Amino acid sequence: MPNKQLRCQVSVRIYGEEKCFGPGVAELLERVDRLHSLRKATIEMDMAYSKAWKIVKIAEENLGFSLLRSVTGGKGGGGADLTEEGRRFLTAYRRFEASVRGYADEMFVEIMGG
Repeated sequence: MPNKQLRCQVSVRIYGEEKCFGPGVAELLERVDRLHSLRKATIEMDMAYSKAWKIVKIAEENLGFSLLRSVTGGKGGGGADLTEEGRRFLTAYRRFEASVRGYADEMFVEIMGG
């Protein structure tokens, strides 16, 4: 009798010259979008700020456009927001990811009987 608790889990990653975008980058951008701050997003994710900047820069270099627009501190304080291209790409990535996962779930049931 098949184990009814078996399931598949698919992770979508995008590569340019190297791995440049995946679930972690998407989550980071979503948090920046909500918090308007890369630093606050990294604190929520328990991630080093320097690592976050490196991840964003690698993604931007491979994608060929900026994902974030940042404002340095001062009287009103600093912050970060998604660029329009970054927002469009993140939305497209999430749609693609959902589509791939849906197809993978269907195929898992069809092929593996799970």
